[in-house]
Amino acid sequence: MTSTVDTPAAQAGRPTPPSGLAAAARAPRWVRYALLAVGLVAALWLPNGLYPAVAVDILCWALFAVAVDLLLGFTGLMSFGHAAFWGASAYVTGLVAIHAGLPFPVAVLAGALAAALLAVPIGYLAVKRTGIYFAMVTLAFAQMVYYVANEWRSVTQGENGLQGVPRSLFGLDLTDDYYFYYAILPIVLLGLAAAWRIVHSPFGRVLVGIRDNPARARALGYPVHRYKLTAFVLSGFIAGLGGGLFAVGHRFVSLDVLHWTTSGKAVIVVVLGGIGTLWGAVLGAALVVRLEDWLSFSGFEAIGLVTGGIFVLVVLLFRRGIWGSAVVLARRWLARRQR
Repeated sequence: MTSTVDTPAAQAGRPTPPSGLAAAARAPRWVRYALLAVGLVAALWLPNGLYPAVAVDILCWALFAVAVDLLLGFTGLMSFGHAAFWGASAYVTGLVAIHAGLPFPVAVLAGALAAALLAVPIGYLAVKRTGIYFAMVTLAFAQMVYYVANEWRSVTQGENGLQGVPRSLFGLDLTDDYYFYYAILPIVLLGLAAAWRIVHSPFGRVLVGIRDNPARARALGYPVHRYKLTAFVLSGFIAGLGGGLFAVGHRFVSLDVLHWTTSGKAVIVVVLGGIGTLWGAVLGAALVVRLEDWLSFSGFEAIGLVTGGIFVLVVLLFRRGIWGSAVVLARRWLARRQR
C-alpha cells in the first residue's frame, strides 16, 4: 500500500518532484554514511572556522529551515507564518530562563512545546486550505501573534524586547559563544535526527503521497487533514527548538523573531538549498547566514538586494536548489560509471 501512495504523480503522467526520500533510497549506503560523517565533522569544526556567534546562528536557522522543509518539501504546504512558532518559542524560552532560572535546555524544551501547542489551533484551521490560501492563512495568524507580542508589554516588554536571557547549565560558564556552540550542538543534532526519522518513516511516506495526490491518499483511507495537522505540529515543534536556541544564543528576544520577513527568509533558505532534501535546508541556512554576516561586516547595507538576487539566480539556473541539483548530477555520474 505504501508504494501505491508514493507514486500517484508518476501514474498520472507527471514527474514526481524530487524528495529527500527518493535521494536517500537511491544513494548507495556508503555514500549516505560518508555524507553523514562529513556533516558531523563540519559541525564539529564550524566554530573554529567561523566566528562562533555566526556558527550558533547557522545551527538555529538550520533547525528552522528543516522545519519549514518538512511542510513544504514533504507535505506540499507553503507556510509564510512559521515565524509565529520560531518567535513564540523564543519568548517562552526567554521568560522561563529569566524568571524560573532553569537550565537553558529545559527552557528551550518549554519554548518548543509552547510552539507545538500554538501550532495545534493554527494548523487545525490552516490545513483545510491548500496552495496560496494556506500560505495566507498562516501569514495572517503569524501577524496576529506579532500584534499580541507587541501589545502585551507587561510580559514581552514590547519593542524593548526581553534582555539578559541567561545561559545557565548546572553552573557551567557558557558566556563564550565558542563553548555555547558545543553545548547546543547535541540538541540541534537531535532535532535534525528527529526530522530525518519523520520523513523516512511510514508516516513520512504517507506525507509524500498526500503531497503528490491528496485525493488518491484520501481514497486509500488515509485521514489527510489529520496527517497534515500532525506534520504541521511537528514542524512547529522543530521550529520552536531553533527559536529557543536563537533566543538563548543572542541573550535577547525582539519582535523581529515574529516578523513576517523571518518566515520569508526561512522559505528562501529552503528553496536555495533544495526543497524536499533536508540536507539542502542545512546547507542553505549556512550559506545565507554566512553571506549576511560577511556583507554586514563589509559595510554593505543592501543585504536583501544581494540575497534576493542570488535567490533569483538559483531559481532560474538550479530549479532543484543547490543540494537538489548536486544530488541529480551525482546520480547521473554514478549511473554512467555503472554502465
